[in-house]
Amino acid sequence: MASKPDSAADPIDVAVGARIRLLRKVRGLSQQALAEAAGVTFQQIQKYERGANRVSASMLTRISKTLGVPVAEMFGESSASSGAVDEVAALLAEPGALELLKAYAGLPRGVSRSALVEFVRSLRQPG
Repeated sequence: MASKPDSAADPIDVAVGARIRLLRKVRGLSQQALAEAAGVTFQQIQKYERGANRVSASMLTRISKTLGVPVAEMFGESSASSGAVDEVAALLAEPGALELLKAYAGLPRGVSRSALVEFVRSLRQPG
């Protein structure tokens, strides 16, 4: 059986890591806080979140318990719409995305949210 090069992260490991990162951020935990609860270093949590290191079954159980979710949720198996959840998880894993969404949700009623969305869209378009 041929083995993969060490530099190629398995897509499942990357997806599990993205879910760990998303759930950690949603719960308001730092990498350090999650690491302490799981009994590893924050660098190890970073590696898990990037998919650079695989998460063992026992570690995944500890992380899931700390995050307050079933282990199956780390694989996207807790709902039928996991494809959509994966897409949202990938978007929210972008640096600053969760903070931007929280700020957006906290806007007062009189503020034009559509104008803000159009402004952000205009930033990504060339010229």
